[in-house]
Amino acid sequence: MATSHVLVFPFPVQGHINCMLHFATTLAGAGVHVTFLHTEHNLRRLGGRATSAPGSPRLRFASVPDGLPDDHPRSVANLVELYRSLAAEATGPYRSLLAPSPTTVGGVDQGSGFPPVVTCLVADGLLPWAFDISEELRVPAIAFRTASACTFLAFLCVPKLLDLGDLPFPAGGDLDEQVRGVPGFGNLLRRRDLPAYFRRPNETDDGVDPVLHILAELSDRSSKARALVLNTAASLEQVALSHIAPHMRDLFAVGPLHAMSPAPAAASSSLWREDDGCLAWLDSQADRYVVYLSMGSLAVISPEQVTELLRGLVATGYPFLWVLRSDMAVASQDAALQEAATAAGGQKARIVAWAPQRDVLRHRAVGCFLTHAGWNSTVEAVVEGVPMVCWPFSADQQMNSRMVGAVWRTGMDMKDVCDRAVVERMVREAMESAEIRRSAQALAQQVKRDVAAGGSSATEFERLVGLIRELSTSGVTPGHSQG
Repeated sequence: MATSHVLVFPFPVQGHINCMLHFATTLAGAGVHVTFLHTEHNLRRLGGRATSAPGSPRLRFASVPDGLPDDHPRSVANLVELYRSLAAEATGPYRSLLAPSPTTVGGVDQGSGFPPVVTCLVADGLLPWAFDISEELRVPAIAFRTASACTFLAFLCVPKLLDLGDLPFPAGGDLDEQVRGVPGFGNLLRRRDLPAYFRRPNETDDGVDPVLHILAELSDRSSKARALVLNTAASLEQVALSHIAPHMRDLFAVGPLHAMSPAPAAASSSLWREDDGCLAWLDSQADRYVVYLSMGSLAVISPEQVTELLRGLVATGYPFLWVLRSDMAVASQDAALQEAATAAGGQKARIVAWAPQRDVLRHRAVGCFLTHAGWNSTVEAVVEGVPMVCWPFSADQQMNSRMVGAVWRTGMDMKDVCDRAVVERMVREAMESAEIRRSAQALAQQVKRDVAAGGSSATEFERLVGLIRELSTSGVTPGHSQG
């Protein structure tokens, strides 16, 4: 009987790495051997943080080339280039990881001592070629999507929306018009709540954003995998999950994974050096009195937006901790930092390039989170019961912010606007509303029950491990052809 060995392969950007490393760590904790696949560039950035498995001898790291030079920015503007280069350059090394090694004897790689050969693939749904190769080599494959279930459902509905003539949303049209083609949401969804790819790029372009077609096709391809895994919980997205399930061979809602995996996984996945000094600064602040701002690992904002955010924050009178990456502001970051420090005063503001977000969100001093509403950040705030002000940019963020503001009612939805008066009003509401805080804390308690022993996510994770073990004991050893 083959010992289960899973190759976990994320799309190589920070948010996807975070989520899927939590998954890999939890799998290893369940007794499954896991190889986590980075790109060579990211593995060099991680350095010693990824040279050994975080807390488990059953977790190791490997890498493939992405074909780009080290000084390439790999920013949000270059993701398509990264996508294509990775597909062109990584296929050979990736194939060799899936195929059995000549040094493998009795299911153990004699060179590394790490057992056994890969018996199952769990790959990011954004890597279709990874599934093609696994099918060719007869390695069972499971798709993993790092976005929210509601966003995944929206992409599944793209063909229907196109047939109805509802897509693309016209440039300059009414973004508050209701969208009825996504089942289960009634009158809840407006045009502005669906990913920005659903909008016509400009007034003169009559076509659909090509990225929308790609993401819709990738979502549909997940139905061909042995199963789909989502980093969510039934208590968060039951409606979306119930409409996704009929399209998949099997569906597993196993999140929030960061609340299930050992803490070291977060530190070992960060491509930026975290500024732990901000925690000491938080120690000096009153309870629930600090506004925490972070727009994730990819968003880029203009100098004007920096100014509006800053002026709105200062007007609230609350101290704030702001994560402002060196590649985030279009203009000089130094000027923005200097303005923030001068306007707010030393005890009123702390600006860092990157922060240990989970530690920040669970700190007693944090009163609300001004976030881009990426799914990782959203569920991290949910687990800690922290109210949110959501300012979404792209991908699944528009849908997530709608869930926060209109479904869970754990924060404010500030999409499509960046005005100092709106920033001030919404931050005050999130900080001071007893109703929002009660909703946030109640949802946190429910989600913690989901990930605890016997909860829905914990039970689904056990079922997933069972499927992986079943796939690993199939009659034909993955990677071998019969003959």
